[in-house]
Amino acid sequence: MKIAMPHLDGKLNPHFGTSREFIVFDSEKGNITGKKIITNETQHNHGGLALLLKAEGANVVIAGGIGRPMAQALQQAGFGVLTGASGDAEQVAKDFLNGNLVTGNAGCSCGGHHHGHGHGH
Repeated sequence: MKIAMPHLDGKLNPHFGTSREFIVFDSEKGNITGKKIITNETQHNHGGLALLLKAEGANVVIAGGIGRPMAQALQQAGFGVLTGASGDAEQVAKDFLNGNLVTGNAGCSCGGHHHGHGHGH
């Protein structure tokens, strides 16, 4: 499985659509086995970003804030999409793989709306 997320200074970039970098984590049996940073200088449309991440073999996209049209474009391209995540990018990927990822309400920056997502991967 490959997990993609917007990336900024080692952390999950909370602004998906304006992210200049994406990080893709390779995983096997619940462990991170590699990572690659992709620079996005050209794709700012929904379909282009989806194709960029698909070309890297990503299956899942984890984001902080993401607009509904972008989320729908990713889902239509076959990605699993989780929103409302934050923090260190590698830790977010580990938490997802371990079924411990806590996400908030992506449309609200007020906090306090947290729930876990268990993923049996």
